[in-house]
Amino acid sequence: MKMQYLRNVVSLRLDSEKCIGCGRCLEVCPHGVFVLAKGKSRIVDRDACMECGACALNCPVDALDVESGVGCAVGLLNTALGREGTCCGEKRACCCSE
Repeated sequence: MKMQYLRNVVSLRLDSEKCIGCGRCLEVCPHGVFVLAKGKSRIVDRDACMECGACALNCPVDALDVESGVGCAVGLLNTALGREGTCCGEKRACCCSE
C-alpha cells in the first residue's frame, strides 16, 4: 500500500518543456511519483510526493520545483490541532504557502 499525504497540497511542479527525459527523478523519488512517457518525465501520483526535494536537487536542467522541508507533516499536525491556514490559494491546514 502506497503512502498518501494530504490531497492537492503538494508544491511539486514539473516544467515538461525543460525536461530532457534523463529519468533521474525516477531514480531518486522514494514514492514513485514519476514515470517516463514519450521521452519525458511525467507526474503520475502527485499526492504521494513527500516534498523531500530529491527530484529537484538531482534534475540536471531544473525542470522540477518543490518546496522541500516539512511537507505534509505540518499540515497533518495543524489539522489534528484544528488550525487552518492559506494553502495553494485555498483555506487548508497545510503549510505550502505560509
